[in-house]
Amino acid sequence: MSVMSCPGCAGAPLAEEAARRSPTSSAGDTISLSLPGIHCAACVSGVERGLAKLPDVLDARVNLSLKRVTVLTRGDADEDHLIGALLALGFEALPLDSDTLRAGEGDPAGRALLLRLAVAGFAMMNVMILSVAVWAGAADATRQLFHWISAVIALPAVAYAARPFFVSALSVLRVGRVNMEVPISLAILLASGLSLYETMAGGENAYFDAALSLTFFLLIGRYLDHRTRAAARSAAQELAALEVPSATCIREGQPVRVKAAEIVVGDLVQVPAGGRVPVDGVIDTGRSQMDRSLLTGESLPVAAQVGAKVVSGEVNLSNPLIIRATAVGQDTTLRRMAEMVAVAESGRSHYTPLADRAAQLYAPLVHGVAALAFIGWFVATGDVRYSLNIAIATLIITCPCALGLAVPAVTTAASGSLFRKGLLIKSATALERLAEVDAVVFDKTGTLTDGTPILDDLQSLSVEDRAAALALSQSSDHPVSRLLASALEGMQTTPSALKEIHEIAGDGVEGLDGEVRVRLGKSRTATGGTVFQRGKGPEQTLRIDEALRPGAQELVSKLQSQGLDVELLSGDTEFAATKLGARLGLKDSRGAMLPADKIAHLAALQERGKRVLMVGDGLNDMGAMAQAFVSISPASGVDATRASSDIVLLGRSLAPVMDALKVSRSARARIRENFGIAICYNSVAVPLAVLGYASPLMAALAMSSSSILVILNALRVRA
Repeated sequence: MSVMSCPGCAGAPLAEEAARRSPTSSAGDTISLSLPGIHCAACVSGVERGLAKLPDVLDARVNLSLKRVTVLTRGDADEDHLIGALLALGFEALPLDSDTLRAGEGDPAGRALLLRLAVAGFAMMNVMILSVAVWAGAADATRQLFHWISAVIALPAVAYAARPFFVSALSVLRVGRVNMEVPISLAILLASGLSLYETMAGGENAYFDAALSLTFFLLIGRYLDHRTRAAARSAAQELAALEVPSATCIREGQPVRVKAAEIVVGDLVQVPAGGRVPVDGVIDTGRSQMDRSLLTGESLPVAAQVGAKVVSGEVNLSNPLIIRATAVGQDTTLRRMAEMVAVAESGRSHYTPLADRAAQLYAPLVHGVAALAFIGWFVATGDVRYSLNIAIATLIITCPCALGLAVPAVTTAASGSLFRKGLLIKSATALERLAEVDAVVFDKTGTLTDGTPILDDLQSLSVEDRAAALALSQSSDHPVSRLLASALEGMQTTPSALKEIHEIAGDGVEGLDGEVRVRLGKSRTATGGTVFQRGKGPEQTLRIDEALRPGAQELVSKLQSQGLDVELLSGDTEFAATKLGARLGLKDSRGAMLPADKIAHLAALQERGKRVLMVGDGLNDMGAMAQAFVSISPASGVDATRASSDIVLLGRSLAPVMDALKVSRSARARIRENFGIAICYNSVAVPLAVLGYASPLMAALAMSSSSILVILNALRVRA
């Protein structure tokens, strides 16, 4: 799967394009729909062309990377109408709240950092050109002119570009603490202030280029760190967007379209075929098949009839239903899941990155050394100006550029390497945490399997039974029936002429073959499963398995060979989970796990000291993925699950998960090497600065050299 947007998605805004295509029509609402099943340019084209043919649609644009279509309507089209049209085209569609999604779009912080970086770089280059002239021998009035021009360029540039460091330093100083930005800000301010003083006093040396180069290299580290976080999106926001924004209620005997927030307990709510249930409730009218895979991971639809409970987020597959609301708003299952995710995420956020741990020791040490240098030289010489020069040089030469770049430089290089292998790193600390895992927990449906049922063997059925089974399966819309019909048709089977075929909700479909009753459906014995039965004869089990994801078997074997504990947690039945676990050679496989059960199990593992990698794709995995030490989600998973994960697997194969573990360990080694480089550099540079052998300008050059060395070492992680 590509993570780049389809070329057709990058054009004029929808409203402008619609106006161009239909200048006389009045644009109405913008509706966003999730398309979890699209995967290629042909899908994009099929969706856009199909929707464009609808009379109520002005324009439709698909974003392949987000698996989303944005539709501009004339005002009288609604989500249900568009979802039905897409289902007719062969595409599953889920409603999304456009306002909620729009609130999270854009990256103003990244653009602001990039602009500050550009300003600092441009100013630094111009000031250095002037400095070269001074170094070349410019003297007296010419030197003073160049110093003043440098001041005019540097001071506004520093004030603007270094603002993030000043703001951060001020915020911690107000509460009596220090962080890495405190010595950074102090060095920049002192270098700029001393340079301005030297310029006003007619001195020979000014260090505006030192202040700018310091700001420039630190902004590189800040921007690299921001880029590793840029892909992260709010899980709670995505989950809120997945909630049904509006629904049709039956009030005073008439259907009324209302916002989901206006539904109250006791309301009768219509759920069309293919629609998502907006509230928790019980079925009042109708019977259907419910897809609960996003919530429970159960691979096969579940029969539901009058009196059955349904919950928000389930999808009604076959027939229209009317449900009576029993829980709305904050009390729905979907909202409670969002709350569980928020609680789990707050627990994982206590992880302290290596750079922050280093800063806790480094910042006080830098200030102490610079202060002692100033006091010592002032006592020895009585010259405030000379002592201040040495203190500034010490601050600059010990400035944590190398430490500031140590982690983001490695993370960015590793992220690029893994992206080429099919993995998107979303969290700045994901690689650090991934390198420490000692246990891996997998979801089943959609993660270890691709969710597609497969029939192992139909040869056990006689020719007569195959013909009857084909006739029964062709009369049902159940996914297993469609699968069986396709397999039997591929075997050139001719269906029997059955009579009195009818479907029994939750049991199967049956009919008469001559005078003998034949049945296709659930087993009536304790073994469960899908069976074919002729008359009162024995049940003949149809062996239905799920197709494994490519690389699943190899990945599990490699993880176990490296001594990692590997488990399977599934919302599917205990039988299905145990069966797949045995197929993969797993010692611990658990089924019928609710979202809260998964969170509790991971919390128990963590209490035993385990650092768990969770791999999952469904809404029922979101809480567990937030609870886990680090998490990976396939790109085929729902938007909300991808949002709560640290890493997204872009392709179908699970093999890159092993690459992620290898690269994360390599990245951890490079980070530690970078810290070693920074320590060795300071061990040599600090004594030189304290003893007065380095001017602020020389200190800035030495600092820049150490930063470049750290970046070059970080690039080794690509190998």
